[in-house]
Amino acid sequence: MPFLMAGDPDLSSTRAALLSLQAAGADLIELGIPYSDPLADGPVIQAAASRALGSGTTPGRVLEMLTGLKGELQIPVILFTYSNPLLNRGMEAFCRDAAAAGAAGLVVPDLPLEEAEKLSAIASDHGLDLVLLVAPTTPADRMGRIAAASRGFTYLVSVTGVTGVRTNLESRVAVLVQQLKAMGPTPVAVGFGISGPEQARQVRDWGADGAIVGSALVKVMAQAYSQQGDIAAAAGQFCTQLRSALDA
Repeated sequence: MPFLMAGDPDLSSTRAALLSLQAAGADLIELGIPYSDPLADGPVIQAAASRALGSGTTPGRVLEMLTGLKGELQIPVILFTYSNPLLNRGMEAFCRDAAAAGAAGLVVPDLPLEEAEKLSAIASDHGLDLVLLVAPTTPADRMGRIAAASRGFTYLVSVTGVTGVRTNLESRVAVLVQQLKAMGPTPVAVGFGISGPEQARQVRDWGADGAIVGSALVKVMAQAYSQQGDIAAAAGQFCTQLRSALDA
């Protein structure tokens, strides 16, 4: 599951990149809505959000772009946003508009579990899955509540900290994957720190159902942009390498 920031460097590039990732074999796509205070994001994705905001990207424009892809984009898109933009628009209105645009689900990393349980019901009414996050520091009892409330899949954060490319994944992630899978049938996807095929294969071998690759892809796209290259093609090539490694 690749992650990219909507509007980085502009929404026309995002549109092309989404279609390129689909053609390259992505199963789902996590699409970030840029926000000025991205607490869970490391420097690469923070920079992407700044570029997107600088180009005039707003939640409304992101949903308009997504609406324009109906009939072309066939794989599920999970919107990644923070609480403030969501609450500013209103939970009900945001879920209604996201579903109308063709989104399949939501990730809201800074939303407390108690509020997430409320949002999950609203999202479900509009046909959206609210994906909840589990961190390495999450207590077992709370992990069980999160696993029970999460829809679509449970997002397992592989590190204590923000997003970013890392060389090695902590071995305790393997234990967390198995704990989550023992709590119910909801698939488990691992993100934060997966930089390429080696880490993706590793989390697959640990039993995870999905690997979320964000900062590494965003970095590749940023490099293509700085070199005046084809951003969508660079994204597709990166995804093809991941897909080939996982299918080998």
